[in-house]
Amino acid sequence: MSDKRETLGFQTEVRQLLQLMIHSLYSNKEIFLRELISNASDATDKLRFEALANSDLLTEDTELGIKIEVDKEQQTLSVIDNGIGMSRDELIDNLGTIAKSGTAEFLEQMTGDKQHDAQLIGQFGVGFYSAFIAADKVTVESRRAGLAADEAVRWESEGEGEFTIENIERAERGTRVTLHLKKDESEYAESFRIQSLIRKYSDHIGFPVSLTAIGEEDAETKVVNSATALWTRSRSDVTEDEYKEFYKHLSHDFADPLTWSHNRVEGKREYTSLLYIPSAAPFDMWNREVPKGLKLYVQRVFIMDDAEQFLPLYLRFVKGVVDSSDLPLNVSRELLQQNPDLTSMRSALTRRVLDMLKKIAGDKDSYQKFWGEFGQVLKEGVVEDHSNKDKLAKLLRFATTQNGNDTQDQSLDDYLERAKEDQDKIYYILAKNYATAVASPHIERLRSRGVEVLLLTDRIDAWLADGLTEYEGKVLVDVAREALDIPEEDDEKAQDKLNDENKKLLEKMQNLLSERVAAVNISRRLVDSPACVVASDQDLNPQVRRMLEASGQELPESKPILEINIEHPLVIRLSGEEDDSRFEALSNIVLDHALLAEGSQLEDPSQYVQRMNAFLLNDND
Repeated sequence: MSDKRETLGFQTEVRQLLQLMIHSLYSNKEIFLRELISNASDATDKLRFEALANSDLLTEDTELGIKIEVDKEQQTLSVIDNGIGMSRDELIDNLGTIAKSGTAEFLEQMTGDKQHDAQLIGQFGVGFYSAFIAADKVTVESRRAGLAADEAVRWESEGEGEFTIENIERAERGTRVTLHLKKDESEYAESFRIQSLIRKYSDHIGFPVSLTAIGEEDAETKVVNSATALWTRSRSDVTEDEYKEFYKHLSHDFADPLTWSHNRVEGKREYTSLLYIPSAAPFDMWNREVPKGLKLYVQRVFIMDDAEQFLPLYLRFVKGVVDSSDLPLNVSRELLQQNPDLTSMRSALTRRVLDMLKKIAGDKDSYQKFWGEFGQVLKEGVVEDHSNKDKLAKLLRFATTQNGNDTQDQSLDDYLERAKEDQDKIYYILAKNYATAVASPHIERLRSRGVEVLLLTDRIDAWLADGLTEYEGKVLVDVAREALDIPEEDDEKAQDKLNDENKKLLEKMQNLLSERVAAVNISRRLVDSPACVVASDQDLNPQVRRMLEASGQELPESKPILEINIEHPLVIRLSGEEDDSRFEALSNIVLDHALLAEGSQLEDPSQYVQRMNAFLLNDND
């Protein structure tokens, strides 16, 4: 152990965050107290948990709690807990660096917009640094439970580029954070101001939060908060504001949640749950490896953060608490995976979240806000959670040819309400973006007949379509597949007649394009375009193929089917072309344009350019 005084530099990301935070949160600076009390509460929770395995950790001070001291004369505010505390290395790691994946991505999302950045900062969970909004110097003194008094540590910084750290003598276990307030922040040394903030932001903390005003006449130490864990109280006794503040304590989010559900289950299994749907997605939501899950308590004793076993991965955005009366106090993540009661709890909590979303869906504006933030991740559930597929399908929203824009606000029920009476299918197209989808040749005939098409443009949609093959007895059909059954279409005999009449043209094109396409057919789906490419029913959809290839997967060779519109002037011209070289060039150009229209990259763009240039020059001769 080193007892010398060291001056160390902040990690680059910490320096950036400090500056961003001070400027972004200045209009809401009082939340620093909520963040510090929240950290103190977590430290106290963690001590109680570690004491389950090592009771000696609690022998010196069994009354757990949090103390706030204000000193008007010295212009200081201190937050003191007798929780788990930190060692020298832990202080350096926790307060000098940010060992969190996605830091660079987080910083890239900072925009300079204070409201937006404040929300991101809260999601990132760097609440300690908010102390520098009100203080020009912060001192942290801490002794970890189980270490000797002379192994305590003092950390100090003015929030610039560095901090100092040294070993000290400290009799008390836990941590003391002292803010040396800025000259214009003297209000935070006033006891009445701090008392009001504790009641506003931290009344729900499950430990007593006491306040002492040093130097004030008739000053006395008194507990300010109710000191009762919020989820243990009756729903009728908890106000809307209290639910919102508890969410912010739990998640470190600065925005209000979209909704919540507080429920107690009694009977064979007894547990209480308090679940929240955030109003905005966390910046790292798409990283499936980051810790996620509910905060787990057993008989009101904190057990672990991020207990992912209680909800499926596609609900990883849900925040909340589960407090079980049945699980053992020594439960671990491994034991949770093996616990037979967990399957029932997981199913019940999942249904509860889906019911919350169903309720939100009754308000189109609120649900549109939710869908814009979490819609893509919710789609994962259709593929991963077969038992709830029907419920999830009703929660899905899409852009369609009915919208006139790329807003995903149409449900499958909306689609069916507008469907033609004899329509027994739900049609969709997969495309890389809305512009490609809405302009796709594949949907021309359907649109001309007034048949609505779902426009699927999210990356997850290819897997969604594989997982959702039917809805309310209606089969979902990919319009870019070879076998497309169009409502009110001419009979097959008429199609066979067209194929026979144009057999010579089809065979000639097939021979010329045999290395690029599997077949050339007369199209039943085109109206305005000369051609399109489709996949056979046995092949991967082109969108799926491109994504898998982009991820490095090797796939067997597959050729598309070229469909031509025999009534289009360009195809009519092609059928009358007697010059073999020009016929070959124009056939390839028709195929190139069909590939480009569906979003594919040409294998040899330079050859296409040469072919087009030669064709255009010859056309002018």
